[in-house]
Amino acid sequence: MSTTTTTTASTITADNILSLFPDIDTTSDALSGHDEEQIRLMDEMCIVTDNDDLPIGKASKKICHLMTNIDKGLLHRAFSVFLFNDKNELLLQQRATEKITFPDMWTNTCCSHPLSVSGETGSNLPDAIEGVKRAAQRKLDHELGIKIEQVPIENFRFLTRIHYKAPSDGKWGEHEIDYILFIKANVDLNVNPNEIRDTKYVTASQLKELFEQPDLKFTPWFKLICNSMLFKWWESLDGELEQYLNEQEIRRM
Repeated sequence: MSTTTTTTASTITADNILSLFPDIDTTSDALSGHDEEQIRLMDEMCIVTDNDDLPIGKASKKICHLMTNIDKGLLHRAFSVFLFNDKNELLLQQRATEKITFPDMWTNTCCSHPLSVSGETGSNLPDAIEGVKRAAQRKLDHELGIKIEQVPIENFRFLTRIHYKAPSDGKWGEHEIDYILFIKANVDLNVNPNEIRDTKYVTASQLKELFEQPDLKFTPWFKLICNSMLFKWWESLDGELEQYLNEQEIRRM
């Protein structure tokens, strides 16, 4: 996408995507038969980026998650929150059966997208980090009922970005530059059942045991992060985590 790198935040539009990807799939029948609320959320506008995380346009969540479009190179910005309590246990969630992508799979505390709206965008890394932190507050409330006062924006710690691609099924998948955020907080949960089927706090050793259970399925991004970096970061949560923060390079998975 080298021809798109001069696009600025002020010119981000859905029309940009149609010009960059003229054969993109914008049909709506892919959503037929799915949960009504989840279909509605598929209209949210994600931030489309080039391979270096520079915003080049916006497109609906539906367009961004169709494998036909992912296979044409469509890439969007995302975030993954890892929330730990004061015992350094990690809060996991099991995605609801109603979810269109990766239903019923276990994953980290909250995984979603900053939207192409004021306060959640950013064409340089510091602004983008602030945008995903605000998006994280919004989605922690929407999915888990965690109020903003319990997860102040200054308490989120940005570690790195990962670029990965993963199919969900033959129709849907992910192709994201995913911002990894840690936060330590004791929170009250009021889970949205349309988003989350179950939750669980785990220690590092308990999570490793869960991975050994053949009946449990985990999201591909969560497995990538766990297999590469998570446990090292987890060990440093109350000590040397600073050395891992604010990584500038994108990790390609």
